[in-house]
Amino acid sequence: MIVWLVAAAVALVPLLAGGRLAERLAGAGWTHRCPRAALVMWQAIGLAGGLGAVGIGLVASVAPLAAVFPHGAHTLIRQILDGRGLDGLGPAHIVALVWSAGLIGWLSLHTVRAAVRTVRAQNRQRLLVDVAADPSVLHDVYVLPGARPVAYCIPGRRARIVLSAGTLDLLDAEETEAVLGHERAHAAGRHDLLLLPFLALAQAFPWLPAASTARRVVPVLLEMLADDQARRVHGELPLARALVRMAAPAAGPTAAGGLALADTAVVHRVERLLRGRPQQPGWVPAIAYCAAGLLLSGPLAVLVAPVLCITIWRI
Repeated sequence: MIVWLVAAAVALVPLLAGGRLAERLAGAGWTHRCPRAALVMWQAIGLAGGLGAVGIGLVASVAPLAAVFPHGAHTLIRQILDGRGLDGLGPAHIVALVWSAGLIGWLSLHTVRAAVRTVRAQNRQRLLVDVAADPSVLHDVYVLPGARPVAYCIPGRRARIVLSAGTLDLLDAEETEAVLGHERAHAAGRHDLLLLPFLALAQAFPWLPAASTARRVVPVLLEMLADDQARRVHGELPLARALVRMAAPAAGPTAAGGLALADTAVVHRVERLLRGRPQQPGWVPAIAYCAAGLLLSGPLAVLVAPVLCITIWRI
């Protein structure tokens, strides 16, 4: 019984702590200084929460079959393969098993839907850009007609970096290069793929505060990551000036499927750039990475243990 309680507790920890941890992480000042470590923490919270929710159902469902969870899961798999189905499971255990299977299906469905929508939006925008914009040999970008300043990238295997004619008229050469460095960082880092799981999570569980918070916070962290890449090459001031000059007259939403320069948390990003590069203690991201690993280790252990049991049994 103690072993089962330990397995259940390990699976439940991310579920019980995830909401409070997400709330604290969203308001933590260090996340803007270490956006990469903060992004890893958000990924760990989301993944650990999903794995924990699946794991607690599995732990509960196979409890009658063995004294230890991995052996119980192994026993269930063996009896299903032998044609004995769900023998030994009561109604509550079957409900728990259906919960885990349904949750896996629900998350998979929304992940696929989010991926399909993102790819379709990117393909549509890429086609529109190819038709409406003129390639610029000078900057290796596509230039849209229009006076409104616009800068965004369409990620993918055939990435497009798009500027408007208004952007080129508004910015000087240094600022333009800083903007291009920012958008190239988005494209090279495939930040659209990093954002995708959070889009899927927010669509699957729109009522979950942690999911909506992640959907709001993660794009800001991705913008800061791209800012960091650009300022390493072009400096803080040109990028900060470009952000301010483009944000002031900008109006209208970003193209669907694109990642834009001046749409997200401009004030925070400009303040961050103007403060320069603070000397951040190395232990801050190290603690974040360790915390992410610990948060994931429990649910992963619960799910991996039956696989190891099956492997050992076959050997």
